[in-house]
Amino acid sequence: MNAQNFAVIANQISTAIQSPFEIQATKSLAGGDINRAFLLQGVSQNYFVKLNCVELVEMFAAEFAGLNELAQTKTVKIPRPIIYGQTDDVSFLVLEFIELKRATPKSERLLGQQLAQLHQQKQPYFGWKIDNTIGSTPQSNKRCENWITFWREQRLAAQLKLAAQKGYGGQLQILGEKLCGRLDDFFTNYQPQASLLHGDLWGGNTAVNTENQPVIFDPACYYGDRETDLALTELFGGFGQDFYSAYNEVWRLDSGYKTRKTLYNLYHILNHVNLFGGGYASQAEQMMRQLLAN
Repeated sequence: MNAQNFAVIANQISTAIQSPFEIQATKSLAGGDINRAFLLQGVSQNYFVKLNCVELVEMFAAEFAGLNELAQTKTVKIPRPIIYGQTDDVSFLVLEFIELKRATPKSERLLGQQLAQLHQQKQPYFGWKIDNTIGSTPQSNKRCENWITFWREQRLAAQLKLAAQKGYGGQLQILGEKLCGRLDDFFTNYQPQASLLHGDLWGGNTAVNTENQPVIFDPACYYGDRETDLALTELFGGFGQDFYSAYNEVWRLDSGYKTRKTLYNLYHILNHVNLFGGGYASQAEQMMRQLLAN
């Protein structure tokens, strides 16, 4: 990352905050698998910036919109989005910098309560006003009145089609087609509501600030079944029982969640097949066999 790019970003920050901002120092930060991340240190203000190739500026535009959508609910704390854009070389997203630390049982309990409150923000249809990404994979959020149709077409089938294009055929596609044809079986006594979702709520996308407030970030927002957020919290771990108990005290989960959480996490494992390959294809096949057996 060259100095000229940082200078452009600093100018964009100054315009957004309507106050001069000059970078005194930059520090590379450990991040995820998708973006590069830096701390921009000023005289009295610090900012967090994510960088990627110029072609992915719309990914940052969607994340910017998602952060604003979450922040407007005034439920869980979100890093305040400042500006997104591009230089000649990179696309960028600038956020409020928050000093983060590990969760405590008290903060996990508060997060559970706040997430349930977030999920109570609803709209009349499934999807969202714009498409976005899950990781760097395009994620369609086209308006749909029926949740089963939405999940089949815009989530599972979309990932299976991409997997086929990447050479993952055979049992993955056979099982996937069979499962997509039987989705109604998982919703016989359950009608999901169109709740505002974080969309990518694994342990790496949540932390606590210095005031012990939970913070969530890196969203892939849309409106859908709240169970999808809860399911992902279980996929890779990182959330304690205090979190789940507190969530259920505010808005109890349906008993069928125990089965449907595998259906919902299948979407993320298929996305991992498409992003990282490796053993995720066999994991996806195992999950589909388990679901079909139910």
